[in-house]
Amino acid sequence: MIAFTPADLDRFLREDDGAPVIMLNLLRFRPDGGRERYLEYLQMAGPLVARYGAEILYAGDGMTPLAAEPGQAWDTVALVRYPSRRAFADMLADPQYAVADPVRKSALSEAVLQPTRSIPPA
Repeated sequence: MIAFTPADLDRFLREDDGAPVIMLNLLRFRPDGGRERYLEYLQMAGPLVARYGAEILYAGDGMTPLAAEPGQAWDTVALVRYPSRRAFADMLADPQYAVADPVRKSALSEAVLQPTRSIPPA
């Protein structure tokens, strides 16, 4: 899956507790230049990250998995911190993002966007 539905986004927002959210991005690129198109998407969407208070905490290329089922290897992983779920949704609604998102979709054969939150210290 590359995109989510409006119902998915509604559920994501209903679960908003106002706390920052760290989005785990697992990305698999199309073999016909997907990585290059994804870099183009990042250039287009990059200004939005700062505009909505987001921060890329980590991005890196996947390597051969140490422990994974067949098909669970990912080309790239990234962790992006958003100040809130609403900030993420507002970024998606930005007209500039509407121009960049088709480039993202054309770059990917599969993706997982997994919201996470910090586990409180014991």
